[in-house]
This record gives sequence, C-alpha cells and structure tokens, in this order.
Amino acid sequence: MDEASSVHHAILPRASTGSSADSSKNSASLSQLVATLVPVLLVAVIYTSLFFCLRPRLKRNYSPRSHLGSLRPQERSPDLPNGMFNWIGTFTTIPDSYVLNHHSLDGFLLLRYLKISAAICFVGCLMTWPVLFPVNATGGGGQKQLDMISFSNVTNNKNRFYAHTFIAWIFFTFVFYVVMRESIYYINLRQAYLLSPLYANRMSSRTVLFSSVPKDYLDEGKLRRMFGKQVKNLWIANDCEEIEDLVKQRDKVAMKLEAAETKLVTMSNKARLEGAKKGSHHEEGAELTNNGVDGESGSVAARWVQPKQRPTHRLKFLIGKKVDTINWCRSELERLIPMIDAKQASYRSGEGTFINSVFVEFYTQTEAQAAFQSLAHHQPLHMSPRFIGINPEEVIWQSLKINWASRIIRNIATSAFVFALIIFWAIPVAFVGALSNISALSQGTPGKAPLLPWLSFINKIPAVILGVVQGLLPSVLLAVLMALLPIILRKMAKMAGKPSLSSVELRVQNTYFLFQVIQVFLVTTITSSASASVVQIISNPTSVTSLLGQDLPKASNFYISYFILQGLTISSGAVLQLVGVILYKLLGKFLDSTPRKMYKRFSTLSGLGWGTVFPVYTLLTTIAITYSIIAPLVLGFATIGLYLIYLAYRYNLLYVFNANIDTQGLVYPRALQQTTTGVYLSIICLIGLFAIKTAIGPLILMIVYLIFIVLFHFSLNSAIDPLLMYLPKSLQVEEESLLALEDGNTNGDRMTDKKGLQATANDRFAGGSIDTDAKHLPAAPHKKPNFITKFLFPHIYTDYHTLRRLVPRAFAEIQYAPEVERDAFYHPAISSPTPVLWIPRDEMGVSRQECRHSSKVIPMTDEGAGFDEKGKMVWDQETARPPIYQEKVYY
Repeated sequence: MDEASSVHHAILPRASTGSSADSSKNSASLSQLVATLVPVLLVAVIYTSLFFCLRPRLKRNYSPRSHLGSLRPQERSPDLPNGMFNWIGTFTTIPDSYVLNHHSLDGFLLLRYLKISAAICFVGCLMTWPVLFPVNATGGGGQKQLDMISFSNVTNNKNRFYAHTFIAWIFFTFVFYVVMRESIYYINLRQAYLLSPLYANRMSSRTVLFSSVPKDYLDEGKLRRMFGKQVKNLWIANDCEEIEDLVKQRDKVAMKLEAAETKLVTMSNKARLEGAKKGSHHEEGAELTNNGVDGESGSVAARWVQPKQRPTHRLKFLIGKKVDTINWCRSELERLIPMIDAKQASYRSGEGTFINSVFVEFYTQTEAQAAFQSLAHHQPLHMSPRFIGINPEEVIWQSLKINWASRIIRNIATSAFVFALIIFWAIPVAFVGALSNISALSQGTPGKAPLLPWLSFINKIPAVILGVVQGLLPSVLLAVLMALLPIILRKMAKMAGKPSLSSVELRVQNTYFLFQVIQVFLVTTITSSASASVVQIISNPTSVTSLLGQDLPKASNFYISYFILQGLTISSGAVLQLVGVILYKLLGKFLDSTPRKMYKRFSTLSGLGWGTVFPVYTLLTTIAITYSIIAPLVLGFATIGLYLIYLAYRYNLLYVFNANIDTQGLVYPRALQQTTTGVYLSIICLIGLFAIKTAIGPLILMIVYLIFIVLFHFSLNSAIDPLLMYLPKSLQVEEESLLALEDGNTNGDRMTDKKGLQATANDRFAGGSIDTDAKHLPAAPHKKPNFITKFLFPHIYTDYHTLRRLVPRAFAEIQYAPEVERDAFYHPAISSPTPVLWIPRDEMGVSRQECRHSSKVIPMTDEGAGFDEKGKMVWDQETARPPIYQEKVYY
C-alpha cells in the first residue's frame, strides 16, 4: 500500500495539445478530470463491493486482529457483526485511541497525521476558494474549464496578485500553527506514554546502549563503578560469528528433519488411506502400544512405506552422496547441539571476544534517563552515540561492532551515495515523466517541425497502443524503480551503522521523502509542464519564463487526477488486499508442507514499514499545500483523497495490520516537519511567478514572509528538539507522585473483572472503557473545552496531565522470567534455544515412534496437528497455541 501509490503518477497520462497558446484556448482539463474519475470510480466501487462481500467469509484475511489466538486478549479488537453492512455502525463508534491502547503509538499517530492532513486541506478550501476562485476566474487570461480558476488565468491586473499574497500568508501561517500545535501534542503524548507504568517498567526503557566503547571500558567491574549502584544488569556485546554460523546450521538441519519426518508421516497416512480404499488391512493396534512405538526406528513407518521411498537427499548438489534424511539429520544434531550448548555457556560466563558496544540496564527509568542524558566519556565520540528504548528483537547486531571512526566514514559514504542516487535516479524518472507525454515531443506545431521527428511514427500507431505506451509502460517502469528504492535506502541505513530497525526506519523516512519530493513531485511536474512547451522554448528561448508561468499552474490538473486515484483506487484496494488474499491462499496451499509453516502463515500478520508509509502521504499533503494558492481546486480533491486513505488505514490498523517495529512515535514529528516543505515550495513558486508577472509588490511581500517563516521555523525546532529525545526530570517525579496517589484507588494499574481475571479487549470495549481506566483516575485538570478553545490552546488542553488519561493502563503486566532477564540483550545466537520440532499425528503410530526416537536428540512432538478423513494435514486453529507457540515478551 505504501510503495504502490508512488507509481501512479505514470498511470495518469498528461495530455498536451502541442503549445501553450493552443492549450489556453482549447483546454481539456475538465474532460480529462471526467475521463479519470469515471473509470477510477468504477474500479473503486468494484473493489469496495468485493470487500463487503468477502469480509464476513474470510475473517483470517479481513479481521484477524479480532479473533487470532496467537494475539493476547488485550491486543485484539472488538469483533464486528458478520453482516455485509451492519458492521459499519460498530466500526465508526470505535475511537482512534483504541489503536493507541491495543496496537501501537506509531499506528495511532499515522491515523492522526492523515486526519490532520485532511483537515489542513479542508480549512485551506475554506480560506482560498471564496477569494481566489473569483479573482482567478475574472483574471482575463482567456483560460477555459478548470484552468480558468487557476493562477495562470490572471493577466489583466497585477494588483490581483495581492489577493494571492495575503491568502498565502493566512493559510501558510495556519499550516505552521498546526505543525507547532501537533508538535506540542506529540511531545505531551510521548511523555505520558513513555512514563506510564506499561512502558516505564519495561526493560527497554531502563536499558541504555553505549556504542564506540573503548577497549579498557569493556570490563563489567569498571562499568559498574562508572554508573554506580543503579546498574542492575550489564551485557557487553560479543563477536558471535562462529556460534552464529553453528546456530544457523543447527536450525537448518532441525527444519530439514522436521520436513522429512512430516513427509514420512504424510506418506504413511496416504498409503493407509489408499489401502483402505482397496480393501487391504494392515495390522493395526500393535503400533499403538509402547512395544510398537519403542521398536526399531522407522519400524512402524516401514509397514506403509518402502525403505527406498523414505526421504533422502544428497550431501552435495547433484554429485553428493545420497543419504537417508532423517538418520543424517539426527546424527548431525547429535553433534551440533552439545557443541552449541557448551559455547553458549562459555559466552554467558564472559569468555567470548568483546566488541565495542554495551547494554546497561538500570533499576528504574529515571536512572536510565540520567545515564542517557549524561556525557559518559571524556574523549569525543567515545561511548557515543547512546540509545535508549531499543527492543532486543530490533537490534542490528552487525552494527554494534562499528567504532566511531568507521561510523563517520560510513555516514559520509552512504549519504554521498544517497545524494548521488537522487541526482542520477532523476534521469530515468524524468524519462518516465516525458514518456507519459511523448506525443507532445513527436508532434510539431503549425509551421514548425517536431522536436523529436524520429518519434513521429508514434502518432501513426493505434490509439489503444499509444495509450499503453503513454500509460501502462511508464507505470511499469516507475513501479520497478520505486520498488527497488526502499530496499536500497534500508540497506544504506544499515551500512551507516544504525543499531536498530526503528532507527533504520527513521533514516529511511528522511531519505525516502527526499526522493519522493524530488523524483515523484518536482521532476514529474517540471518535465510534464516543460514538455508541453519545449518546442516553443527552443524556437524562442526568451519565452521560457512566460510559458512556464502559464504551464506550471496547469500541471495541477494532473495532481487533481492523482488525488482522485489515491483516494478511490488506493484506499479501496488497501482494504480489499486482493493480491494478499490470493497469495495467502495459493502459497499456503502449495508451500505449507509442515504444521509449522501452516501455523506461521496463519498467525503472522502483515506489518508496516513506517519509513516508507509516512513519506507517501506526507508527499500528498506537500503537493496539496504547494498548489494551494496556484490552483486551489487541488485542496478539495486532496481533502477527499486523504480522508478516504485515513478510513482505509483505520480499518487495517484496527483489524488487519500488526506493528513489528516501534519508533515510539518519532515518525510523527518528522512527518510534520516534512509537511512544511509544501509551504516553502509554494512560497518559492509564488516568488518565481510574481517575478515572471513583474508583480513587484506581491514579490517583496512574499520574500519578507519567507524570511519570517524561516526564522519562526528555526526557533520552533530549537525549542522542541530536546523534548523529542529526552524525558524531563520534572515529569518523572510528578508521575511517581500521581501513581502513588492513584494506587489507593485502583490498587495497581491492572483492570480486573469479578473473578479477578484480566478483562478481555471485547469486554472492556463493550463496557465503554478503552483501557484508560479513566473512572479511577483523578478528575481532569480542566473543564471540557469547546473545539476552538482546544485548538487554540494546546499547551493547556492537550497537556501532559490530560493525555496521560489517554495512554493504555491495563494492557499487560510487565514481569520477566529469570532466564528472560538473563538473556535479554545477549546476541540471539547466545540465547537461542534448541527448537522444538512439530509433526502431525497419525492413527498408525508412525509419528509417535518418530517423536520417541528423534526426541533423544532434539525435542519433537505431534500434539495439536493431524490429518482429516481425506488425508489433508490440519492443526488446531481454535486455540492457535501449538507446541511451538512462544508468548510475546514486552521488552
């Protein structure tokens, strides 16, 4: 959903009539809008209808978060009615804060960003349309249809541009106020979230990662003396290449054994069913006794499967010796497992080779914050950068061995590579943009030759094929480019030394947005508007400014179509997930050959890459703001498109998607900062257009406003940046006092029902409570404000004390088993246990005998899986807690 939307610039071909003069007289903007709207609306209706029909029938695909057994009760969403339409009412009553309480802070803030963006565009309509539509429509430029209400139609009076100037002042000031207000909101919400017992008691919130630690400080005694008695646990990172290879080898062999055992049991069961059909009867019953199970390995299976039919493989590809897979895997595991256990014990005892990173766990969050905010070493760049709140499951262990000098070099090299990528990637993207308007380059104007006469054959091909060349071909090419881009950017972030997946996503958010603005927006806009006038520009270079002044505002017609496409097709396609549903069914049918694979496909929910999701919709808001004054009509379509996208994500975050990466909401303030790009681009465009029109007064006023807004932006960032990184000491003390006060009322933070059991998500929702347990909290610090008051005074009505009532309070009890605390920040190869193998149970006793013999080497069970009467492998989906299930640990 996040990457696909970037390619749709090429789906909408931008028609040109050859010259700017011709297009002003014969604008087809309205007909292009209708031509886009009708098929897109039809596709959206089809997609939405399919979603309404399939949703009650395919619960695993369309509402897994409401019933999936692998989720804890508090992680689930309330179940919706099974009717085709009667679920809509229930769905609309669920507040967005439910995502905050049951999903993630990032998901909640994504919804908020989409709502805020739609609100900005809607308010922009209210500000611009009543003034700029009449001013533009009566501008005397002779434009037709939609071009008549754009900036390009104003030619008869330069004083009219004062209207654009002052409306721009008002609207852009409003945008910056919203950015400031939302920054305050996020800071208060972040502080309330991170200081809540749910988060403050987690190991990640009490653990600081120090990188680039000098060798003489890779000593537990010296580190404990440095940080004092507040230190609870220390994990000095190890060089684990050797044991990591052994663990990978062990797991590979274990899965090979599981697959071979499953294949053997499946073959035996198939042979039994075939024998039953033919009327033959094997001796059954003896194999069910202990004597049968304890017999020679494979003796029960041998009654149904010939020795030559047993699973085999070659030790080397094609030329290796063929061996019995089960016997070979058992012997390999018998060698590997004791070796790995011994090495893991030696690493835990401190015998490994240390690398220059240390995880330090403190007893309290306050102590961890004090260490995080302090200068740890007297030399520059040593024991720095520091990180707090890192989940052990997100650590990129290869990055921990990078020292400070290497990190600097990597940062410079990867940044240079990304910068070069921006420059050179613009070439194929520009080619794609021009390809969508290729007819303008191959046609000449009356009395003038075409710019590229060798492409004149394009005009002779059938219209259908020309449509494919200008529409489908650019779409495919751009899709390939944009699909490669996130992969490259994430690779660059990891190579730069980012220590966690969340920090990788934050860097990708910045670089991906930069690519979006330059390639998807600016390059496409410039090539589209310039290609329509390129012939005249070449023949008369002095006309370049006037021609671009006319054609640049007209490029907004493409983005009107783009917002229609985004709002209708992308949003409806996102909830339908047609490709995902088909792949789930097909891949599950042909690739899931073991109970483990079936369970993983069933229980694994789709995740979101925040670094590539936010920039796509930040770009939409940026485009809308950029064209807000030049072509205000864009704002109306942007409002509708963004709100429909919000509804699609709202459903998917509540019922479909999972959060695999936690940035603690840091993607939100970055998205807000990136949104201001639209303001700067619009101001620069207006300055350029006023200069082209030689409107001196509006030009000076916009330059003055640009200086003012830059100074305001700089001051805003200076004030809020520290609060985005650190937790203030004052609130930590105040939170402790508030919790002590509330403890007398709630006796803790867990919500319990009459039986003393934690209430389920559905029970709490049905009772009207969304986990905040607000009825047990102290009274709100102020009266409920009206909308305007709340909007104008965020520091009062969305302060810390107000938003702490919103954060989850009864979500989970944060307690850790001793072995979890011991191994939390060890390299996974050190803490990785021997996997439990899981095979299906059969009626003949084959699986039980195989489990008995294989368990002498590696744990194996056949519980919770078996075969139906047709011989199809099945597992217990009702409980969704098979033998290999692992309880989620809230690190």
